[in-house]
Amino acid sequence: MAEATVISTPPSAHSGTADTGYGSKSYRNYILGILLTVYIFNFIDRTIINILTEPIKESFGVEDWQMGLLGGPAFAILYTFVGIPIARFSEKHHRVWIIAGSVFLWSLMTVLCGFATSFIALFIFRIGVSIGEAGCSPPANSLIADYFVPAERSTAVSVYALGIPLGGMVAYVFGGFIVGSLDGPIIAALLASWNWTWAVNALDWQNIEGWRVAFAVVGVPGLIVAAIVKLTIAEPPRGYTDPVEMQNREQVGFREVLRILSQKPAYWHVTMGVTIASFVNYGVGQFFVSFLIRTHELSIFDASVKIAMALAVMAAIGTYMSGYLADRYAKRFPKALALIPMFALIGVIPMHVIGYLAESLWLAVPLMMVGQMLLYTYLCPLYAVPGGVVDSRMRATAVAVTLFIVNLLGYGLGPPLIGGLSTILNATFLSGLDPALTLEACKASNLTAAAQGACDSANADGLRWSMVLFKCLYLWAIFHFYMASRTIQRDMGR
Repeated sequence: MAEATVISTPPSAHSGTADTGYGSKSYRNYILGILLTVYIFNFIDRTIINILTEPIKESFGVEDWQMGLLGGPAFAILYTFVGIPIARFSEKHHRVWIIAGSVFLWSLMTVLCGFATSFIALFIFRIGVSIGEAGCSPPANSLIADYFVPAERSTAVSVYALGIPLGGMVAYVFGGFIVGSLDGPIIAALLASWNWTWAVNALDWQNIEGWRVAFAVVGVPGLIVAAIVKLTIAEPPRGYTDPVEMQNREQVGFREVLRILSQKPAYWHVTMGVTIASFVNYGVGQFFVSFLIRTHELSIFDASVKIAMALAVMAAIGTYMSGYLADRYAKRFPKALALIPMFALIGVIPMHVIGYLAESLWLAVPLMMVGQMLLYTYLCPLYAVPGGVVDSRMRATAVAVTLFIVNLLGYGLGPPLIGGLSTILNATFLSGLDPALTLEACKASNLTAAAQGACDSANADGLRWSMVLFKCLYLWAIFHFYMASRTIQRDMGR
């Protein structure tokens, strides 16, 4: 099938070969950098809701279980169901255009989140974000496979996957800073100092909370990134780095892709291991800043900028190192893609359980930092294995199928279930402290000091123990990574 016309191709893009990759080394690095930037913005816009949980909860008067719905199903349902059709479309059509359009859509929807007048409106705009983000990873991973030869793909994929922790880190920094120091009245005062009377009169700045400003600030730059993608990334020939016998072959149907994947046990075990890890990670991540605020009485700025950002840096290190080590030791240890996250998760469980239960931040934070570095080793196989068990005709679809499972079960169920468990445990702890108190009663503004203390304690302990219980589920993921290690060499042709 004829390939879409390549446009806006820099001269350096044509200097590579099928043995070295598409384009010059510097151009390939540029492409990887742009795709990383796209994925960073993908997770900035996805993660920002985690930092804003507490102020949104207060603004709309909702409970943890409702915020869990906002962080999970609102995003995951359409993200997963739209992802596969987009991936099938990208198997035949211009992948660069698909990515550029997707970035534009999700960035616009993120900006609109700041204008939501109700919880339902915010829910709908988050669905819009999810539809846009569904068009990112499948075509991006397909592009990476055509730009980079197999011996370099795990490293390239791990660099791309850095978008998850780095996007989270940027979201924590800007979200925490904006909510803590930039709201409508402050912006109005700044505009007035510039004599921009027209801007001051354009909106009711006095009633614009910081979380609304945060959505707008992180969403607008994505519109610029969309233009950069469209104008500077060349569409490589599909299957460029594949063996000659695999190139220019007839496209395969969706059922055939599923049939081939069904013959790869390592793929399904890696997918299940990643899904369980994501289930826990997305669920805990949704409420991590809230945990620090409730349990350790930190401000939203200190919780997000000082602590959560430090954990995001460690997550980035773990993400990159897993891919680098998998490529470096591929010949000596062909099972590394499965064994690295398996052994890492064994170490994560005690570190995170002790860290979440610790009363002292000086003990909790170092344990959580090391645990976070180990945890994020699961991201490399998330992309490397689906792209490695199939050929170029199916890579976007294979990644989309994987993300369908991971996000529907992991992202879709993790936040609402941990939010629901937190609400149940909150009520349980509250009844133990004061049987006369209820969750609804804790929302009153005229509580006694004793009643307020009981409400705050139960609110903190309910969330803390729900997170600890979730972390124990990593044992299930460990089992699947071990099972994947038994056949991964054969299934990936290593």
